[in-house]
Amino acid sequence: MKVSKGVITKGFVFSGIINIGGALIFSRFFTNEFIPKNDPVVMSNFGLLMIVVWGLVFLSISQKYEQLNWLVGVFAIEKFIYGFNWINWISNNDLSAVYNQDQMAGIFYTIYGINDWFFFAFFLYVFIKSFKSVKT
Repeated sequence: MKVSKGVITKGFVFSGIINIGGALIFSRFFTNEFIPKNDPVVMSNFGLLMIVVWGLVFLSISQKYEQLNWLVGVFAIEKFIYGFNWINWISNNDLSAVYNQDQMAGIFYTIYGINDWFFFAFFLYVFIKSFKSVKT
């Protein structure tokens, strides 16, 4: 499967927007007490702020990702870690209890890992593609 440079650029932009918008909307601009309450280590308000920062980084390299292939590899690792954390969280917590506390927090915990696994695959694809294009 060949993905064009324009689609890849849009993928970086989309990832940035999802990180920034998702963290800000679901946390109600860091006022939703139930997201940090249910995962105080990873999803503290500081952790949510760092998700916004990662989003800004994704946006900032959207036009230059070809020159920063090792950084794209770091993005894949970052998304893998969040995705793995989500699987661990979802396996050890009661999602319905989170929905009972707050619907926005419930939606957040339902989808954040799916998003991270999707973008893990995207960043990994771009990282691998960068090495294949150097060889050709």
